[in-house]
Amino acid sequence: MSKPKDSVIERLFKLSSFQTDNRTEIMAGLTIFMTMLYVLIVVPGMLAGAGMPKGPVTVATILMIGIVTIIMGLFTNRPFALAPGLGSVAFLAVTLVTAEEIPWQTGMGMVFISGMLFLLFTVLGLRQLIVRLMPPAIKLSIGAGVGLFIALIGFRNAGLVVASEKANSLQMGDIGSPEAILALIGFLIMSVLLARKVRGHLLIGIVVTTIIGIPMGITKLPDSIFSLPESVGPVLFQLDIMDALKLSYFPLILAFFVPDFFSSLGTFLGVAAKGNMLDKNGDLPQIDKPFIVDAGGTVLGSLFSVPVMTTYVESAAGVEAGGRTGLTAVSTGVLFLLTLFITPIIMIIPSAATAPALILVGLTMLSAVKNIDFSDTTESLPAFMTIVITIFTFNFGNGIAAGIISYVLIKSLGGRFKEVHPGLYVLLIPLILYFVTMA
Repeated sequence: MSKPKDSVIERLFKLSSFQTDNRTEIMAGLTIFMTMLYVLIVVPGMLAGAGMPKGPVTVATILMIGIVTIIMGLFTNRPFALAPGLGSVAFLAVTLVTAEEIPWQTGMGMVFISGMLFLLFTVLGLRQLIVRLMPPAIKLSIGAGVGLFIALIGFRNAGLVVASEKANSLQMGDIGSPEAILALIGFLIMSVLLARKVRGHLLIGIVVTTIIGIPMGITKLPDSIFSLPESVGPVLFQLDIMDALKLSYFPLILAFFVPDFFSSLGTFLGVAAKGNMLDKNGDLPQIDKPFIVDAGGTVLGSLFSVPVMTTYVESAAGVEAGGRTGLTAVSTGVLFLLTLFITPIIMIIPSAATAPALILVGLTMLSAVKNIDFSDTTESLPAFMTIVITIFTFNFGNGIAAGIISYVLIKSLGGRFKEVHPGLYVLLIPLILYFVTMA
């Protein structure tokens, strides 16, 4: 029998170099999978609202999540999971199709073009250059912004925080509802396990909370365990690239491109910081590899009528569970592919069971802010803007863009323009154009 260090898995993922093991990585992948299950409900639902056939697009979504996440794990050896970006899905379904009455096929053509731009930027080294240009204060604030973003998703999914149309703000939800009570129970269970340093506290908490939800009527037991997937034929190769090339659509393509560019960057740096994967400059070594998968996933997804594939912040839940290598991502991807056949049993996990895990992950990602120099306004203000715009607009692509703009402006107008890299002035132009387009 060969030693573990000589195994195929060890050669592929170098587990010993990252001080991890098969069990930890697989459990971390399972944790990410369970925290991301809501995607299989939310994404197809929104796309169906845009006139796309729900059954085929559900299967296409599962296939893209599984395949691209496995590729991410094998190609980069990083614990990053990918799925359609909710912001991009909403933009396509609501803004393009419903409001602008643009065919969803044309929208998918825009997604394809956006993905090709990603690939071009990556091959030319422009994405890596932008990462190096980013000020340390922005990099340090990304982790905190991503953490609070994850926590807000958790509070929302638990029903503890809701958007009030009347008050035009967030407010406390119905904490007496069964879903909120179950989420609070789950939060207590996971918090105690974390305090006692129990390994796999998030996964254990999700499973126990799901079981508790059965007598509460929240966890619905399925009528069957197995199901056969529908054909993806109705959504395969339906994109209309030629129509998407209209000059008037350029701002709309930019609206796909800019948020995903910075959202992916924010996720890479935020999640990697949680796992101590960044170098002394706050950069992720060989970041071009995850960028290539992220961009290629968007191109591939457009062929299956699945909007912009992006790296998910829920990957941090896997890192919190001990995941450090691509085996975590591969495990997550395989589990998603299995849902093609066992969807009924997988879908019983309620959002109230996974929401507490997201809230706790958000807590563990706030530590980076202690390294920001709050005595220097030109450093602390851009970091502050990065964090608050991320939370207030529910989009950390917006937060990073706002942080960079504020950094350049306050440094320059404050008489410290020599501290700003010339490349940031060039980057300022598309970022301002992005916000103008949004307005």
